[in-house]
Amino acid sequence: MNQKILFYILAFLFLFNFSYGQTGKTVINSTLAGIVLDEKSNQPIPGASILIKGTTHGVQSDIDGNFYFQTGQKLPYTLIVSFVGYQRKEFLAEGNPVKIYLKESSEQLNEVVVTSRRRKEVAQDVPIPITAIGGAKVSETGAFNVNRLKEFIPSVQLYSSNPRNTSLSIRGLGTTFGLTNDGIDPGVGFYVDGVYYARPAATTMDFIDVEQVEVLRGPQGTLYGKNTTAGNFNITTKKASFTPGSTFELGYGNYGFVQAKASITGPLSSKLAARLSFSGTQRDGLLYHINSQQYVNDLNNLGFRGQLLYVPSDKVKITFIGDYTRQRPNGYAQVFAGVVPTLRAAYRQFDAIIKDLNYTVPSKNPFDRLIDTDTPWRSNQELGGTSVTADISLGAGTLTSTTAWRFWNWDPSSDRDFTGLQALKLSQAPSKHNQYSQEIRWSGALHSKVSAVFGAFYFAQDLKSDPDQTEESGTAQWRFSQSTTSPLWKTPGLLDGYGIKTRQNMNTQSAALFGQLDIAVTNKLSLMPGIRFNYDRKQISFARTTYGGLQTTDPALIALKKLVYSDQSFNADIDNTNFSGQITLAYRFNKSLNSFATYSTGFKPVGLNLGGLPSLNGQPMIELATVKPESVQHIEWGLKTRPSKNATLNATVYQTTIYDYQTNVQTADLSVNRGYLANAEQVQVQGLELEGTVSLTKHFNFYGNVALTDAKYLSFKNAPVPLEETGGASFKDISGGALPGVSKFVGSFGAEYTTAAKLFGEIGEFYFAIDSYGRSDFSSSPSPSKYLNIAGYNLLNARLGFKASKGLSVSLWSRNLTGVDYFEQLLPGAGNAGHYSAVLGDPRTFGVTLRVSL
Repeated sequence: MNQKILFYILAFLFLFNFSYGQTGKTVINSTLAGIVLDEKSNQPIPGASILIKGTTHGVQSDIDGNFYFQTGQKLPYTLIVSFVGYQRKEFLAEGNPVKIYLKESSEQLNEVVVTSRRRKEVAQDVPIPITAIGGAKVSETGAFNVNRLKEFIPSVQLYSSNPRNTSLSIRGLGTTFGLTNDGIDPGVGFYVDGVYYARPAATTMDFIDVEQVEVLRGPQGTLYGKNTTAGNFNITTKKASFTPGSTFELGYGNYGFVQAKASITGPLSSKLAARLSFSGTQRDGLLYHINSQQYVNDLNNLGFRGQLLYVPSDKVKITFIGDYTRQRPNGYAQVFAGVVPTLRAAYRQFDAIIKDLNYTVPSKNPFDRLIDTDTPWRSNQELGGTSVTADISLGAGTLTSTTAWRFWNWDPSSDRDFTGLQALKLSQAPSKHNQYSQEIRWSGALHSKVSAVFGAFYFAQDLKSDPDQTEESGTAQWRFSQSTTSPLWKTPGLLDGYGIKTRQNMNTQSAALFGQLDIAVTNKLSLMPGIRFNYDRKQISFARTTYGGLQTTDPALIALKKLVYSDQSFNADIDNTNFSGQITLAYRFNKSLNSFATYSTGFKPVGLNLGGLPSLNGQPMIELATVKPESVQHIEWGLKTRPSKNATLNATVYQTTIYDYQTNVQTADLSVNRGYLANAEQVQVQGLELEGTVSLTKHFNFYGNVALTDAKYLSFKNAPVPLEETGGASFKDISGGALPGVSKFVGSFGAEYTTAAKLFGEIGEFYFAIDSYGRSDFSSSPSPSKYLNIAGYNLLNARLGFKASKGLSVSLWSRNLTGVDYFEQLLPGAGNAGHYSAVLGDPRTFGVTLRVSL
C-alpha cells in the first residue's frame, strides 16, 4: 500500500458517493425559518442540529443560532433539535418563524448506551463494571487499535512482541504473558458485531468504522456465547443505513505516518441498505538495522468491511457482513536490551560467549533503537470472515441468530537470539486457522417484573501448521548450546543447519447453553441469577522431526545434537463438561445511587501444548501434553453514583481466585518453541477500580480512571526459574510472587474544553484535550526476576481541533508528547544464555487528521 493507492481509493469512493447522491429531483413543499436559543440565557446556540422527524432532511443553526429549511415536507411537522450539553427536544413546527429553546443538561454526557447485556441500557444503570468508549473518541485520539485504546482503561493489559504472541488481559488475567501457546483458550473474549474472534492476533488489527467499544470486567458466561474467565471486549461497528451518508478521513504525521479511512452508506432499494468501509495505515520503522541500513518495524495495514442490511418487515432485520484485513509490516523486531548474570559456569555467560565469537552488540542502550539481527523479521497476517445475523421480533423479545466463519493466516520469521550472530538461523511458525460459530439467543420480557436472556452456542476451530514450523540452528549455535568443556562441541558443522520441522493440527469443538434472569423483587431491589453448561473437546496430532547438521554415526556427537533438538510426537483427545454461573443482587437507593454485589464462577477448558514438550534424558515428557482446566471463583461489589447532575463516580472492589491457573513456562530447552504450558496451583487478583467524570460547565469536562491491583501466585511450587537462576535448580517455588504484566497502580486522566465555533463556513465545535496515562513498575517475567522488571512511566497525549457533524473536521494530535523512553515488554533470548530483548514504546508522534462528512 502507498499514498497513490490511498488517493485513488478515496477519489473513487468520493466520485461514487457524489454520483450516487445526485439522483432524483428535489421537490419543495414548504420553507421554515427559525432560531435556537439557550432557555436560561436567551443566547443563540450555533451548531445545533435540526432534523425533521421521520426524514433524512436536517440542517444546522448558524453562528447566530438561525436556521432555514427548504423541504418536500408539508407543515406541520416535528423537528428533532439537539446540541452537545443540552437536552434533546422534539418541537412541533406549524408556521414561520419558530423559536426553539434548549435546556442545558450535563447529564447527556453520562447517558452512554451499551448493549453488553444483550439489550440497550444506560451504562450508569447496568450492574456490571463496564467501560464504554465511543467511536468519535477512538478516532479523535488516534486509538486505532486495542493497544492504543488500553490507555483509557487502566484494568486492561495488552502486550505484543508480534501478532501471534499477543496477550490481552483484564485485571491481569486472560492470556498467557509473553509467549502465546495456541493450545489454550483466551480468558478475555473479543467480539466484533456479536462474532467471537478466537485468535488474540485479531487485537493487533486496525479498527474499521467503529461505533463503540465496551469492556466488561470479570467472568462472563451467562450472557455470551464463548465462556471467558476475565472479561469481554464488545466492539460494534457502524451499521448500514437507509439514510445516504459518507465520511472520508486522511491523516499525516511524523515518521512517514499516513492513514486513510472512508465509509459510504445508503439504500439499494426500499428494503436493502449497504455500507462499505476502508482503512489503510502506513508508517516508517522506528528501529534502524545497521547492516541493511533500513528502518524496520513499520506499519503497513489494509482493511475492508462491507455490510448489507435487509429489512423485509418491521419485525425482521438481517445483517450480512464481510471483512478482510491484511498486515505486511517489515518488523515486529525486538531490540537488544541487556544481560543478566546466570548461575551457569563462567564460559556459559553471554559476555563470554560473544567474546569467543568475536561479536559486539550494536548498542548497550536500547533506546538508541539499533539492531543487527541476521534473520529477516516477517509478521505477515491476514484475517477476515463473513457473518449473517438475523434479529426477529418474537413475543415480548427478540430472537437473534448469528452464524459466522472466520480465518487467520500467519506467516512469520523471527530472530529469537536477538543478535547478529547465527545462533538461531530460522524461527518460523506459519499457521492457518479457521473457525465456525453459531449462536442463537432470545432476549426480552417474561413478565412485567422479569426479563431474561437464553441462548445456545456452538464453536469449532481448526488450527494447523502450514506446511511446517521450523527452528534451525546456525554457525554460532554450538557456542550457545555448549554445556560441557568437551572439545566435541567444536566439531565443524556439528549444529550448522540442524533443526526441527513440526507438523501439528488441533481441532476443537465447544457447545454451551446459557441464560440469565433479571427479577425486579421490588422497585429498588433486583436479583439476577445466571447459569451456563459448557462442553469442550480438543484433539491434537503433533509430530516433530530433526534434520540437518553434521551427518555422523558417532554416538557421542549424536548425543550432543539430541541435547539441542530431538524428535517428538504425540496425540491427544480430551473433553470436559462444566456448570458455572453467577448471581447478582442490585439495589437502587435512588436515581443517583446504584449498588450491586456479584458472586460468579468461571471455567477455562483443558489446554494442549502446541509448542513442543520439554525433554528428560532425551525423551519428551508426554505427561505434559495436556494441562488441567482452570476454575474461577469471583466476588465483586460496586457503586455507581451521580454526586451531582453533572458528575459520575463509580467504584468497584473485587477478588478473583483461579485454581489450576494455565500459564506459559519459558525454558532453556530450545526444542520447546515459545515455551510450554503448565498449571499454577492457585492465583489471586484483587483490587479497587474508580471511574469518574465531571462537567464544570458546558465547556469543561474532566474524566479519570484508576485501578489498584494486587495480582499474585498464591501457590506455584513447581514454577520455572527466572532468567538469572538458569543453571541452578530446574524449578522454583514462587508462591507469593507477583503475576507478570500487572502494575499495582494504573491511572488515566483527561480534560477537554469545547465551544461552538465556525470554520470554513461550517458550524461545529472547537476542542482542546489532554490525556495522561501512568502506571507503576511491573514484572516482565513469568517467574519474578530481580532484573526483568519494567519501571513505571507516564505518558501525555494532546489533541486540538474542530469537529462538525457535516462538512470538514480537522484535528492536530500528539502522542507521548513529552518523548518518554519506556519499555512495554522484556523477553529472554532463546536458550536463556543471559541476554534479553525489549519491545519499546513509541517515541513522540504527532500529526494532523482531516475528516469530511457528507
